[in-house]
Amino acid sequence: MPELVVTAVLVEGRTKSEVARDYGVSRRWVITLVQRFLAEGEAGLQPRSRRPRRSPTRTATALEDQIVAIRKDLDRHGHEAGAATIAAHLIRRHGASPAVSTIWRILTARGFVTAQPHKRPKSSYVRFEAAQPNERWQVDITHWPLADGTDTEICNWLDDHSRYCLASTAAAVFTAPAIDAAYRATAAQHGDPAGVLTDNGAVFTGRYRGGGRVALEVTLHARGVILSHSRPYHPQTCGKVERFHQTQKRWLATQPDPTTTAGLQAQLDRFAAYYNTVRPHRALGRRTPTEAYTARPKAAASGIPLIDGHFRVRHDKIDSNGKLTLRHNSRLHHIGLGRRHAGTPVLVLVHDLHIRVLSTSGRLLRDLILDPSRDYQPQAST
Repeated sequence: MPELVVTAVLVEGRTKSEVARDYGVSRRWVITLVQRFLAEGEAGLQPRSRRPRRSPTRTATALEDQIVAIRKDLDRHGHEAGAATIAAHLIRRHGASPAVSTIWRILTARGFVTAQPHKRPKSSYVRFEAAQPNERWQVDITHWPLADGTDTEICNWLDDHSRYCLASTAAAVFTAPAIDAAYRATAAQHGDPAGVLTDNGAVFTGRYRGGGRVALEVTLHARGVILSHSRPYHPQTCGKVERFHQTQKRWLATQPDPTTTAGLQAQLDRFAAYYNTVRPHRALGRRTPTEAYTARPKAAASGIPLIDGHFRVRHDKIDSNGKLTLRHNSRLHHIGLGRRHAGTPVLVLVHDLHIRVLSTSGRLLRDLILDPSRDYQPQAST
């Protein structure tokens, strides 16, 4: 149609208003087509892009390059590198940042964003968060290999309210006493919390194994700290520390493989320092965990020993050597009763270290305080 409009004006000599009326276009468009033809010939009538020659509000190329550089640096060091995190870093550097949506579009255009499968909507999750620092600590153990493939365990303690990494410790293996020692060291630095949340690992609780209370349970109950556990096979309850494992391992994967546990511990210390004081956390409104941990008064344990009614009652039979076997704090102990009682059915009452052994007729055969340092508990000398 542009050719017909130009022909009607220049060849047929019709007025521009008349041509605009007959062809159903504006008079301004007729004038534009004629001017383009006179200036450029046939080429002037070809369709042209409507994209503006300049865009005053477009993000400067230098700023786009800086956004990409931050993304690459965060990725290279194994840190969270989403658009909101980049915006937080820009605000720290310059006091201002483009909108998160703008950063996301820039990253997409530069090829840093790949399509994700449809995920479960966030509205379907039931989220909880402690109202104060030290109101609840989460603790869990994960694994990381050394350079030679040797498996190493990492025990992480995380504050539920602030996501503050209270402690991150590497060891060949964590026993129940080692977990108790780790808690005591962490509490000495940060104070006893009001509560501790763990999974159902044997180093955290003996409730499902008939082994009495483990060392951590005894310490927490004595200090008035409420101990709670996730339900079996439901790691989402301890989701904050589980998510911390992922963030920590993503960073470790970018580091040289440690050859010793001490080398791994040095890496964990560096990561905890960055995580607590530098990394802006999405769940904290882009504050760091240290900022969130120090922003409110801290909760504390009651200090009053908790009576939890954790008494064990078991039916057993004295073996042919006159002994009973009892597990305490994940360790087996043998209690001497004498060969004269071999084969006798008994009732064993256990409350922490206090143990009473009775016959089925109610006769007290032995009353003792278990010595955890000894495998065999001999009879009292007469």
